[in-house]
Amino acid sequence: MSLLPNRQAMRRTVNACLALPLLLLAGTAAADGDGVWKGGDNVYAKVCGHCHEAQVGPQLKGRQLPPPYITAIVRNGFRAMPAFPASFIDDNALQQVAEYLSASPAPATKP
Repeated sequence: MSLLPNRQAMRRTVNACLALPLLLLAGTAAADGDGVWKGGDNVYAKVCGHCHEAQVGPQLKGRQLPPPYITAIVRNGFRAMPAFPASFIDDNALQQVAEYLSASPAPATKP
């Protein structure tokens, strides 16, 4: 049995997840159509959650990661996560999402 099909499927999934935030942020994906983010939870739901809630990226909620750490990872990227420059997410929105994640409780576990 070859592992090649599994690797190809995994590569397609990772590539799709890496491209998704960029596609969402291009054009009118920012916030709710008016170009203004509605807070950290809105940024997370519209951009971050697509990978981090789908177990493609690591679980972020409930880890109490410091906001400066989150902003550094978002701006510079890390491993499979792409960097998000200020042209995609402004400093204020990034700070809001970092504070939101830092204070968010862990998700409820499924029984």
